[in-house]
Amino acid sequence: MRLVTAPPKARIELSPEQAAERERANAEERAIAERAQSGDKAAMAMLLRKYGPVLYRSVLLPRLGSEAVAQDALADTYVRVVERFSQFEWRGCGVYPWLRVIALRIALDMLRARRRESLFEPADLERAVEVAEADVARGLDVELCEQRDRAAAKEKVDQALGAINSRYAAVIRMRVLEEKSRDEAAHALGVTVATLDVVLHRALKALKKALGGEDSVLLGGEA
Repeated sequence: MRLVTAPPKARIELSPEQAAERERANAEERAIAERAQSGDKAAMAMLLRKYGPVLYRSVLLPRLGSEAVAQDALADTYVRVVERFSQFEWRGCGVYPWLRVIALRIALDMLRARRRESLFEPADLERAVEVAEADVARGLDVELCEQRDRAAAKEKVDQALGAINSRYAAVIRMRVLEEKSRDEAAHALGVTVATLDVVLHRALKALKKALGGEDSVLLGGEA
């Protein structure tokens, strides 16, 4: 594995203790990545188990909108990662940013092949792939990558909410975008929790209809 010198990294501010823990975790992950590149299947499985959930939750599901399609995309991502892991170059920020580029390319291929609307269009993912590739070069870490993906998905959802009833839009914003509890959202709307659940179910259904995809899932949100 060749160590590549990268430009200064964008980082979340860390305490000295957190920075030390980050360095320890990076050293451990680099050792695992080196084992995976040498053909250690157990090491490769460790990396996929570690990052599969965040790839699914933050990269694939928001952009593809369907649990089934996102699961297929994650499986395809795993296959491509295994095939191409020899090309991975350690840049000091861990494996995730490189995995994220592959997952975005898989999602782009799937969006191009589909014939119904979703939150993201192929042009959106083409730009996202370009940004993600730049993030790899900059050494952006996993936390910042996930923040970017969540922000992009929330921006798209916010745009889509303009197409539905304002009450429905309000409950989706509170429960999905702002991640308020059921009790908090119900109090804000002046309804019972049971009524809130009904309103949220109808709101998500209305948004799915507006997007033209009855099997889509909004950011993985649940009623």
